[in-house]
Amino acid sequence: MSLMGKPILYSYWRSSCSWRVRIALNLKEIPYDIKPISLIKGGGEQHSNIFRDVNPMEHVPALQIDGHTLIESLNIMHYLEETRPQRPLMPQDVHKRAKVREICEVIASGIQPLQNLTVLIYVGEEKKKEWAQHWIQRGLRAVEKLLTASAGKYCVGDEISLADCCLIPQVFSARRFHVDLRPFPIVLRIDRELENHPAFCAAHPSNQPDCPPEVTK
Repeated sequence: MSLMGKPILYSYWRSSCSWRVRIALNLKEIPYDIKPISLIKGGGEQHSNIFRDVNPMEHVPALQIDGHTLIESLNIMHYLEETRPQRPLMPQDVHKRAKVREICEVIASGIQPLQNLTVLIYVGEEKKKEWAQHWIQRGLRAVEKLLTASAGKYCVGDEISLADCCLIPQVFSARRFHVDLRPFPIVLRIDRELENHPAFCAAHPSNQPDCPPEVTK
């Protein structure tokens, strides 16, 4: 794509990793187009030779921007922060920045990969719900503990950060797997705070072009 072209996000409507990036793009008011990649159609379009050239890991998201193709959601979000520092999603304070990265890593490394589609297929239909619940509960216990020290109105203080971009999609995944969220009151409070925020609403799975019609009804 040209340097002046609109960014293209390879995304799946229910992918929490794609969702994080959609939120960040929306918060920074960066116009972008979505190229839907179905993780289930025909065994998964992410495994096609065409998409493997875009992302060798065969995952979404990938973002084509500034003449480059970037993969991995946290990497993409940090790139957006570094190249488009207006409407910042990282605090100025060094310690607060570390707390944002900490929460992002716990979710992006310690929860989401253990309950993603590839792992659940490997675990098998019979065990997948129990498996997902175990790892989500374990991870959210850690997140809740971190939030007791870092949270203000949002995950870190009173400004929306990349940590919030990661947290909200993970809460959605927790509900999908019927995780009891009552032990995580700070997580729930932040989720309620952001559920009607325009950037988060626009990024929601039900508002994506590839969301199945029966889900949006």
